[in-house]
Amino acid sequence: MVVRLTTTPISARYGKGWATQLLQEVAALRVHFSPGRRKMQVSAAFLFLRLATFAPAQWIEKNSHDENSFDGHVVHRHIDFAESQTNNSVIIDLALFSTKSCKLRVIDNADGAPMSDEMRRTNCIAGINGGYFDPNFAPLGLRIIDGKVTSRLTRGRLMSGVLASNNAIHVFRVAEFSVRRKPTAAIECGPFLVDLAKPVRGLEAMRAGRRTFAATGSGDRAALGFCSDTTLADLARILAGPLGDFKIQRALNLDGGSSSAFWFRRNGENAFAIPEEKTVRDFVGVIAK
Repeated sequence: MVVRLTTTPISARYGKGWATQLLQEVAALRVHFSPGRRKMQVSAAFLFLRLATFAPAQWIEKNSHDENSFDGHVVHRHIDFAESQTNNSVIIDLALFSTKSCKLRVIDNADGAPMSDEMRRTNCIAGINGGYFDPNFAPLGLRIIDGKVTSRLTRGRLMSGVLASNNAIHVFRVAEFSVRRKPTAAIECGPFLVDLAKPVRGLEAMRAGRRTFAATGSGDRAALGFCSDTTLADLARILAGPLGDFKIQRALNLDGGSSSAFWFRRNGENAFAIPEEKTVRDFVGVIAK
């Protein structure tokens, strides 16, 4: 007997619960089958259960809302996601903008000031925390601030990409980047999360934590973002899907965990803020051109 398996993910069509139900139904029908036939049915059910267990989670958007910045240049998009199999939930906060009207600024924070203070001091519309730093509070990886290189490019497993800004905003692989492009702002970090609009394979899938990231879409669209507790692998899958009308082509992870922070200036003097839980060495802000 030849068994033909389709390539449709079990989680997408039926889910783990369906395979468990199949096992129960096979057990209930034990009086109607010969031992050999019943063994075949149970083996098939276990196969479906195993495939369902290892199938990637499907993240579904539940709610979202947009809010314009005080000057109309940046949109704060708040999105609630739920996982189809377990109903685990995460929240994504995006600062969406056009590179025609905005650019990035890397802000050094050698004095250890709170992010909210630095965002206001530097007239940023929105921002997130920046790159990695060592136990002595020295920055790790490339940093370019106001066109000047303040920290050199580093090769390493996590340091796989560079976020750079001049007339446009790019997320480069380290091997693609050159200072000859003369960016006014750049920061090195990683790992890569999304490339060619697809989630990067092999990302860590066990440890959940707060995350921040930078992303570029088609045309002139870009975003800085924050995600509540999730793994890097799940974050990549979420970001490779639709985020309202924003489709990410490339995304780069920034320093996460307790360093993660997000800030957005609303109308008036109010701000939406998710503060960092520890002092961080630098920030990436969105400013008007």
